[in-house]
Amino acid sequence: MRNNPTGRQFRLGVELRKLRERAGLTATEAGQLLGVKQNQISNTEAGRIGVSAERVRTLARHYRCGDRALIQALGDMTADRKRGWWEEYRELLPTALLDLAEVEHYATRLRTSVTVHIPGLLQTTEHARELFRQVVPEFSPPDIEHRVSYRIKRQAVLFKDSPTPYLAIIHEAALRMRFGGSSVVQGQLKHLLDMSDRDHVTLKVLPFSAGSFPGSGQSVFYSSGPVPQLDTVHLDQSHGPVFLDAEAQLEMYRILLDRVESLALGPEESRDIIHHLLQEL
Repeated sequence: MRNNPTGRQFRLGVELRKLRERAGLTATEAGQLLGVKQNQISNTEAGRIGVSAERVRTLARHYRCGDRALIQALGDMTADRKRGWWEEYRELLPTALLDLAEVEHYATRLRTSVTVHIPGLLQTTEHARELFRQVVPEFSPPDIEHRVSYRIKRQAVLFKDSPTPYLAIIHEAALRMRFGGSSVVQGQLKHLLDMSDRDHVTLKVLPFSAGSFPGSGQSVFYSSGPVPQLDTVHLDQSHGPVFLDAEAQLEMYRILLDRVESLALGPEESRDIIHHLLQEL
C-alpha cells in the first residue's frame, strides 16, 4: 500500500470515485459487485492501492460508464510507473510542487494567464532566483537553488522531442516589473522573444489598454489532459499551489482563459511591445 501516492495516482482514484458516485453506488456496494471489501475500494480511490488497466475497465463496466475515450485515458494512467525527474526533489520541496511538474509532464496542452509575474515555464534562471530571494520568510541559499533548479527543469516540457503546445497570456504589468535590475530584466525579455519564436509556444500580451478583464486578481494555469474530464487547473497561491478538477471549475476557467485571450494582442503585436520595452532599458 502506498503511503504517499503521487498526484497522478491520487487523480486516478478521484476519477474512479466520480464514476462510482455517478452510478449511485456506495463503496460497499461497489466492493460487493467486485467481490472485494469496502476498504479496498476506498484505498483504490485514495490512490493508496495500485490498479491495473483491466481493473479500470471492469470498474467502468460495473459503473455503467460508456465513455470509451475516458476509460482508455484512465487505463493509460495505470501504465507509466517510472519515477519522474521531480522525484529527486521529494525530500526538498513541498509535495504540491512535485504534483505540478507531474501534471505538466503528462499534459497535452498548457495555457496560462498571469498578471504580475512571468510564467514559471518562461522564466530565466536569474529571474527565478531573484523571485525566490524575495520570499517571506526567507529561503536559505540552498533552498533557493533547489527551487531554481526545479523550476528550470520543469521547462523540459517545452524542449522535448514532441514539445507540449503552450499558450502564455502575460499582462503588460508583468513585463514592466524590474525584478533583479536592468540586466536581469533585459535577459528575461530577450528570453521571451526567443521562446515566442518556437512553433509550439504562443505568447500574447494583455496591454494596459485592454482595461478590466476576468480573473485579474490571480494567475491561472490550465493543463489539458487526453480527455476534457482529466484537465487540471492550478492556481498559484501564497501558501502553495491549489489544484482544481471538478467539471464546473474546469468549465469556468476554460471560459475565463478564452475571454482573456480574446482581449490580448496577437503574437506579432505582443512581440512589438516586448521589443519596445527592451529599447526603454
